[in-house]
Amino acid sequence: MSTVKVDTIKTTGNVEVYTCKAWVNFDGTQAAASMIRASGNVSSITDSGTGIYVVNFETAMTDASYSTVVTCEQAEFAGMGSPTTSSITVYCVTRQDSLSRVDNEFMNVAVFR
Repeated sequence: MSTVKVDTIKTTGNVEVYTCKAWVNFDGTQAAASMIRASGNVSSITDSGTGIYVVNFETAMTDASYSTVVTCEQAEFAGMGSPTTSSITVYCVTRQDSLSRVDNEFMNVAVFR
């Protein structure tokens, strides 16, 4: 297997291509050690309470100024807390119980920088 290492990828029009720096598909109803179904650059997930998860990066981000996409099935809102270079806190909320946080079976997180 070969490895290609570059600092920047650009199109032929000299426009920088931004790639996903970390991603994870996990089951928030499982114990933390069993949550991750598949991932890239995610070392683990910490269960920080009902509907609150800390996604820990295998390789830290260069800074905390990244963009995160979070989805959770069967909930009205997925969000994130303050990012750090080593992790991002994400949560899942439902409106059924006055905006209560809920554990969710299908959670997805993607980080772009």
